[in-house]
Amino acid sequence: MRIAIAAFQIESVSFLPQVADIEDFERVALRGASILEKMRGTNSAVGGFIDVLEREQAHIVPLVDASLGALGPASERAVQRYCDEIVDGLRAHDGLDGVLLFLHGASWSQGHEDPERYIIGRVREAIGPQLPLVIAFDYHGNIDADTLRGVTAAFAYQKSPHTDMAQTGIRAARCLVATVRGEIQPVWTIRRPHVVVPSIFSATSLSPLADILALARAREAASNTWLDVSEMAGFAYADAHNTGYTVIAVADGDHALAARTADDLAAALHRHRAALYRPLKVWSIEEALAHACGRPPSGKPRILLEHADRMNDSTHVLAALLARGEENVAVPFLWDPQAARLACAAGAGATIAVALGGHSSDKAGPRLQVTARVRQLGPARAHYTGPVFHGVEFEIGPSALLEIDGILVSVTSFPAFGIDDAPFRMFGLRPEDFRLVVLRSKTHFRSFYEPIADEILVVDTPDYGAADLTQFDYRRLNTAMNWPFSQDAPRS
Repeated sequence: MRIAIAAFQIESVSFLPQVADIEDFERVALRGASILEKMRGTNSAVGGFIDVLEREQAHIVPLVDASLGALGPASERAVQRYCDEIVDGLRAHDGLDGVLLFLHGASWSQGHEDPERYIIGRVREAIGPQLPLVIAFDYHGNIDADTLRGVTAAFAYQKSPHTDMAQTGIRAARCLVATVRGEIQPVWTIRRPHVVVPSIFSATSLSPLADILALARAREAASNTWLDVSEMAGFAYADAHNTGYTVIAVADGDHALAARTADDLAAALHRHRAALYRPLKVWSIEEALAHACGRPPSGKPRILLEHADRMNDSTHVLAALLARGEENVAVPFLWDPQAARLACAAGAGATIAVALGGHSSDKAGPRLQVTARVRQLGPARAHYTGPVFHGVEFEIGPSALLEIDGILVSVTSFPAFGIDDAPFRMFGLRPEDFRLVVLRSKTHFRSFYEPIADEILVVDTPDYGAADLTQFDYRRLNTAMNWPFSQDAPRS
């Protein structure tokens, strides 16, 4: 069995001015055997592909894995480049039995209405109408029936935090293997409830979403035949025509079962749309700091979640903490290449005058002018060890730990996500060492921080990932058809 695998991933905030171009993808791109070497055993969809295919003793044809994560839009030429590379690779290998792709689902490019649809269409054209093509998506993908035109089956993460990325790759690969062997005939149905939610409230442990997802798992378990359900929360900050929740049901030859399941779950999402949009309290900066700083230490860190930040350079909460003179505070992974270079040039122990953060957009907060002591210089690469992205290596470039009036800020040259203890561990620290920790994650931090935190405060700031979606100037999304913009949003 000869199976080709490839991946293209970026979660695009279409409102951001920074465009990810080819050189940005090339910084992390893997090709050929290096995909197997780097991704084997990792909590990633590609890691799941490899796990199943190697256990089945399939011949894997690894093409390219260009995965950047959450940033701004992708350039048109980047989408074109990696799509061409996948297609050319497929055409260069005769005798393939199937293709596995990982695509995020929320990539966005000025020149492509739906980059995933474009890639899938080009791949289907290259491999012909019969060869099985199975896709794995991120839970935060924005897709519709046109996106999936030509796929044999599609699967998405079922959890956020995404502790099941490898498991999703396994689900997709098992489907492909069984299809190639003629053991199943996958059919799928997709439904859209026309509900859009902020990323911060897409965590699958929150109610009522958790109850709806439990219903999906119960329907799978109760089915007499194979049934797989993916409920995708979508990504609100990519202004696409198909932004928002999606339900995909895949069954073995039973169109009616897939349609009935997708209909029921989409109806449940639509019915609970108001509660899905705002299941937790959102704090202002002033409220959050008064609450968190006014209580005596508990021995556990209190998390100030500056969730609206999209590029890891927001300074709204840090500025307020400095103004209050707070101490024993950690601000991990602030993206600022200029500050990182300056600190590395000065060396450990030096005192520097530096401008910090607030450079990605007009909403990222003030550019802070501070005097800082360079406590330590950090590595250029690190590994995630928490449940999300477990084992995956990531690049932060030149980095340093700065001390500013009792607040420790780790600065990086490339954006990185503080979703586990990696930004602490690399400096010999622990999150538990601090009274307050400022994070910029949306949901992924929960798998690591919920067990160790005293409490988590969702702090809203005026950045491009804010909880109030009505403030954004959507152009491609039909707001008249979607909650929360329309009180009478239909479902389809």
